[in-house]
Amino acid sequence: MDNLTHSLVGALLGQAGLKRKTGLAMPALIIGANLPDVDAACFFWLDGQEHLGFRRGITHGPPALILLPLILAGLLYGFDRWQASRGKRPEGRLPVNFKWLYALSFIGCLTHPALDWLNVYGIRLLEPFSSRWFYGDTLFIIDVWLWALMGFATWWSLRKEKRGGEWKRPGRVAIAAALAYIGMNGAITAVAENHASKRIPEVAAIASPLPLAFWEREIIWHVPEAPPEVARPLWGEWTLAKGLNHDLRSTAMVTFVEWQGSPPKSAFEIASNDGELAAFLFWARTPFVECGSGGSVLLRDARFYDPMARDRFTVALPDVECVELPSE
Repeated sequence: MDNLTHSLVGALLGQAGLKRKTGLAMPALIIGANLPDVDAACFFWLDGQEHLGFRRGITHGPPALILLPLILAGLLYGFDRWQASRGKRPEGRLPVNFKWLYALSFIGCLTHPALDWLNVYGIRLLEPFSSRWFYGDTLFIIDVWLWALMGFATWWSLRKEKRGGEWKRPGRVAIAAALAYIGMNGAITAVAENHASKRIPEVAAIASPLPLAFWEREIIWHVPEAPPEVARPLWGEWTLAKGLNHDLRSTAMVTFVEWQGSPPKSAFEIASNDGELAAFLFWARTPFVECGSGGSVLLRDARFYDPMARDRFTVALPDVECVELPSE
């Protein structure tokens, strides 16, 4: 999920009452809720799409979820001591308890992979013990309804606290409502995928949530483990009110490609000598190829297929040309 959502979850947990456990509790919760995204620093040393094979991995796995909160708690505890030594510690701050700082940092960190699991992008929850990707297919990566719910509840709680009212209740009600909303979306996804599986039982179906319209799903049919050179993903639409739209569509430009050169090389063979391509195939859930301009071959993923944005989630295969064949 996006970092605003992660931050609001941390703030809401604090306003539900956890911020009274120790001084600097809110920074521990909010920063902790974002801390696994420290892997975004990989953009400084990785090229092109290589970040796809690194993000949502090692910093989201069990060892990191234990060590990162420990580092955060140590930094916050040291910051409090540093302020006290300089006579600049705020008088209204609660005494800082290291054990509670670690516990709250740990809780904040745990919410991060839990939320990241909810979308179709995927997360490697067991790194470094396993590189398997997990997918919740429940929420769009940016959910404005969660923003509205959690943002309003946090504001209302802070307002009631400032006025001396019961400020913990809004946070607790909002957390319960958010969990109910997530559960409802999980049920919608399950129903959509069940409808799709009945329509084309021989292939797998992904029900991808859409922005704003949480009651709709984009259905992506694909054959798991199919070579991207021959993969032919199909799309459909599903809504809570109307069910499955029977008008299927496939990639507009190419259904099959003919490799030029002798001997032909598959994407997997090329990947052994291309770090960017290897990272893409490691990350891709529904990979396929299509012809680009000038006979080039583009490797795409059906989850994020946008013909107008070719630079995102796209890798060009080097030294390979293709020609479009008639659709069958």
